[in-house]
Order: sequence, then C-alpha cells, then structure tokens
Amino acid sequence: MSATNSITADKLFRLIGTPNCPAIIDVRPDGAELLPTSVSRRAEDVREWAGSLAGKNVVVSCIHGHERSAGVAAILRTEGINAEILEGGFEAWRDAGLPVIVAAKLPERDPAGRTLWVTRARPKVDRIACPWLIRRFVDPEAVFLFVSPTDVAGVAERFGATPFDVEGVFWSHRGDQCTFDTMIEEFGLDRIDALARLAIIVRGADTARPEIAPQAAGLLAASLGLSRMFSDDLEQLEAGMPVYDAFYRWCRDAVEETHDWISHKPKRSRQPVIA
Repeated sequence: MSATNSITADKLFRLIGTPNCPAIIDVRPDGAELLPTSVSRRAEDVREWAGSLAGKNVVVSCIHGHERSAGVAAILRTEGINAEILEGGFEAWRDAGLPVIVAAKLPERDPAGRTLWVTRARPKVDRIACPWLIRRFVDPEAVFLFVSPTDVAGVAERFGATPFDVEGVFWSHRGDQCTFDTMIEEFGLDRIDALARLAIIVRGADTARPEIAPQAAGLLAASLGLSRMFSDDLEQLEAGMPVYDAFYRWCRDAVEETHDWISHKPKRSRQPVIA
C-alpha cells in the first residue's frame, strides 16, 4: 500500500519531461547520482530554502523514502507547499531501472542555484532543442544566454557560463551527431526511448537529413518559422518549448496513432423509409 502523500517512481517518471513535472528535491547527504531535474538540498536547512518552492508541487527524495524525506515534506506542507515523498526513495528509482544523471556531468550552478549556458544567437533547431532538454530533464531553472558567435568564448569565461553548440567545446556536435544527441548521451538519458526517437528527428532537422525521419522536415519548418516570428531569442525559446513538448509526447505516447478523414467522419444516421 502506498504511503500517504507519496508518489511511486513510475508515476514520477511519467511526469518528468512534461511541463507538469513537480520540483524534485534530493535530501540525501551524498548525491553522486541524481534523479532527472532534481536539486540537492540539506534536509536540516529546509526552513531556509522552503520559500523558493512557494506555489510549486514538490516531490522529496531521500535514500529509502523514510523519515528524512517524510520530515522534509511534512515541514514543507506546514509552509503551504504541496509536497509528497518518492515512495521507496532513490533506491526504488534505481531498482526500477529508471535513468539517473551523474552529478559530476552538471555545470557549476550560479549563486541562485541555476546552471548557466551560452550559445550563438539566432537559434534554429539544436539551440532550441538543447535548452528544452535541459529544462525538462536536467535543470528546470537553467538560464540561457544567446550572444554573437565571436563572443561565446569570452562570455563563457567571464560569466562562468557553459558553452554549447559551438565548435571546439564539449557540448557540441560529434561526427554526424548533433548537440542534442551529445547531451542525451552524456546526461545518461539515452535509456529513455521517447528521447532516443526524438533525437533522430532533431538530428534530421538540424543536419539537413530530413530523410532519416519523416517528422524532421516538419520540425525544421516549425523551427524556421519561429525564427522568423521572433527577433528576440529568449522569446523564441519560450515559444519553442511547447513545440518540443508536443514532439516528445508524440514520441512517447502517439507513434502508433493514425489520423484520417474517414475514421473521424460522423456516421450518417439511417432514416426510416416511409411508404
């Protein structure tokens, strides 16, 4: 029987990657591996950081889902925050074979606890797909800087931002793979079938190979359309997030579904014959 105010690993996994994902707080003393999107916090300091979660749904995870997470979640609820615990804790997540992120792969966070990234201005495919991936699976509060290509390296050094999708950096294209592929692999998210399917679509759209996935041409068209609609890169990113949300949900839930005019036409009612 599930504990009160708890959520199972499988149910939480279904929420990760969607706009409705709760804030996941990891209160284990040592977190070399993390749940996707989770943030590490000291359980003993809960009253100090509780305010940052106001208005959010929260899931608290500890090692086994016992008193550490239960206590933190209970304190958060006294602050008016809707908080649950991960049933069985991090160990239940691992036992279910669900993906984890190696903490050492994450860039250093800024004073506000956010990862900071920098790339070239005027994004099209990869430079919207990668921020979507990071915000939905790695760091929901991540900040993205779009600057002139000649300024990426200097901005990265001066402001401690992590460069991506530029030549000569870790987070970039490798062979015929695009930066989206690199991030999925490095963050250990390649075990998520829907992301692996989405990666092919992004790769086809980003590397001028629409033939590798029928949906790639549509993604490219949407991406180019967005780039014409918005002169502000951050506005374009926000508008692009639902596009990738939709493609991800198709990859996860709807690949077998078909749609045609005939199957959705209302059936004509038979009128009685009057002699």
